[in-house]
Amino acid sequence: MPFAHDFPFDPGYGYSLDDLLAVEPPPEPADFVAFWRARYDRATAVTPNPRLRPSADAHPRFRVYDLEYDSTDAFPIRGWLLTPTAGPPQRGFVLGHGYGGVDRPPLDLPRDDGAYLIPCFRGLSRSRRPPISDDPSWHVLHDIDRRDQYILGGCVDDLWTGISALLGLFPELAGHLGYLGISFGGGIGAMALAWDHRIGRGHLNVPSFGNQPLRLTLPSVGSAAAVQRYARTRSDVQTTLAYYDAAVAARHIRQPVHLAAARFDPAVAPPGQFAVYNAIRGDKRLFVLPAGHFDYPDRARQERNLLAQLWAFFGPL
Repeated sequence: MPFAHDFPFDPGYGYSLDDLLAVEPPPEPADFVAFWRARYDRATAVTPNPRLRPSADAHPRFRVYDLEYDSTDAFPIRGWLLTPTAGPPQRGFVLGHGYGGVDRPPLDLPRDDGAYLIPCFRGLSRSRRPPISDDPSWHVLHDIDRRDQYILGGCVDDLWTGISALLGLFPELAGHLGYLGISFGGGIGAMALAWDHRIGRGHLNVPSFGNQPLRLTLPSVGSAAAVQRYARTRSDVQTTLAYYDAAVAARHIRQPVHLAAARFDPAVAPPGQFAVYNAIRGDKRLFVLPAGHFDYPDRARQERNLLAQLWAFFGPL
């Protein structure tokens, strides 16, 4: 769907919807599964020791707590925990934010009967810590030349240890957990869902990091552009990115997934978003957005429709 814009490239990239639905993930490294399973085992061996205190932030339907827990490498992750005011939680969720970070708990949540753990991924927002830059264009490059230390892997760890923290606080919610991630958090979520079956259902909204080889060729703004600039001087970056490809990871997702993908997006190229959806082999639902990372006239209605779908999608948890 064309929109008037001032980008020096076409954020629709000339792809029709049929073209987008045909984008496949790239091949995976031979040791991809072993790499991620070892990483998952390491993260779930961490005791997160969640700490809570009443928050100065408020929400009309939830009690809000400031949260801190321990992730891998003893990295302190900070954020919020929301619990329903109407009674004990019936299900639990971890929310993954975009690369803009998060400075307060969101108001629009799909279920009022859930507990929501909202972590700030390492290096970002409440989890800032030198020498990691909180500028997305630098954060995305942190340790990109070291496969095992790349920052995206640490952020996946933060999601997994967040699940452990949520279960530590509410052990009765085991088997009733979901994940919702947008943009950066959508790509991180695809990598996490593939291996963590404690998460029963997931929603990925305009997920990043899909089909990394293709992503490097499509003009973009923001963190994607930063990786493209870096890759032009360091070709070995593609060796690392092969392990941090949300579309490759999505091949291994077995939980039901609801995915919102945009046809026009200057920050997360739509072919990469659809590559994540196309790679999922099991139960999946697609919500096609006219645009992502871009304001458009019908956006509020689209977001209301999406929220209604998510209310129903997460009902079976």
